[in-house]
Amino acid sequence: MSGSISRRDVIQAGAAVTITAAMVSGLAERAVAGPAIIPFSVSVPETALRDLMRRLAAVRWPEAETEKGWSQGVPLHQLQRLVDYWRTSYDWRRFESQINAFSQFRTEIDGLSIHFLHVRSRHENALPIVLTHGWPGSVIEFLKVIGPLTDPTAHDGRAEDAFHVIVPSMPGYGFSDKPSAPGWNIERIARAWTELVYRLGYVRWVAQGGDLGAFVTNTLALQKPSGLIAIHLNLALAIPSPLPTEGATLAEREAITAMARHGTDGSGYFQEQATRPQTIGYSLADSPVGLAAWIYEKFQAWTDNTGAPESALTRDEMLNDITLYWLTNTAASAARLYRENNGHGPNQGVVAFPVGISIFPREIVRVPRSWADKVYPNIIHWNELNKGGHFAAFEQPAIFTQELRDCFRGVRRT
Repeated sequence: MSGSISRRDVIQAGAAVTITAAMVSGLAERAVAGPAIIPFSVSVPETALRDLMRRLAAVRWPEAETEKGWSQGVPLHQLQRLVDYWRTSYDWRRFESQINAFSQFRTEIDGLSIHFLHVRSRHENALPIVLTHGWPGSVIEFLKVIGPLTDPTAHDGRAEDAFHVIVPSMPGYGFSDKPSAPGWNIERIARAWTELVYRLGYVRWVAQGGDLGAFVTNTLALQKPSGLIAIHLNLALAIPSPLPTEGATLAEREAITAMARHGTDGSGYFQEQATRPQTIGYSLADSPVGLAAWIYEKFQAWTDNTGAPESALTRDEMLNDITLYWLTNTAASAARLYRENNGHGPNQGVVAFPVGISIFPREIVRVPRSWADKVYPNIIHWNELNKGGHFAAFEQPAIFTQELRDCFRGVRRT
């Protein structure tokens, strides 16, 4: 189909590379054998970009909303302005240069080729960290924090705060393969991340996640793979069921209200993707404007903005993410993860593991400490921030970076 890109089109593979184990926190060096790790760079065919422009120019718009604001979804004039910029001014090639400045690879794990960024710090005792994105995000969420995490001395930090950074694209997202059968659920992804870490030669590591990435990271803590020493979440999975009805604190009442609002007014996307991802997938795969509206609305609803998402993220940043979904045709495969995860509530049970939690003010639900303590009995870091939303690393990279430095500082040599 015109405009659809195969992995063969976008992979520029060189010879397989060998990644040796590093000295990590005084542990002996060891090498881990496994399938080839292939260098990767992004290079989208010009025909795909021309097809996108053709579709944007041929859009058929609906009439304007009948209520002011965002209550019925993205206002017509807002989306028209975004799409006009996409068609006339946005530069995908600039983004290609940006992401290709980082070391990227693909490797087969459990039958799927997984795309990931892997950037090693120049500091000898850097701590390996796996950063996991969610929906409608991607590895793009973390591009602004890779430099500060790997090279803290160049970004207001200390050498002892350095990380080796691993940022995988989840199965069905971005440049990772799409599952062709059911079964790629949160537990399986967590096991794949463990295999990826071992394959890279790391023996002592930490993990971080938000949104669906929080589910993966939380599951890693429940699985307790060898070498994982702590996790950090910017979405705490600690919502009691049933919700308390009496004696709630102010923070608990605010969380209960947010849960109710999300359930009645903000979860339409969730219900569709968790039950009928294939049906919504046809529209999202066929119409770039429909895809843009589907994602742009979440950037407005979930970021710490002043009414328009552009006050939290630039148009280019949002369009980088939207265009990535379009060019890889992954809207349907990404949505299927909601169906795979359907049945995992916002509480996976007690996590008896070192956990750091950062609560950003415009998170969908700000989990109160009283709820978190019941699920996470070993909280090593807790902070409630005054800026930022659901896409923490994307919106507030400096704050996010400092949260990770502070969270893991105490476990680096324990």
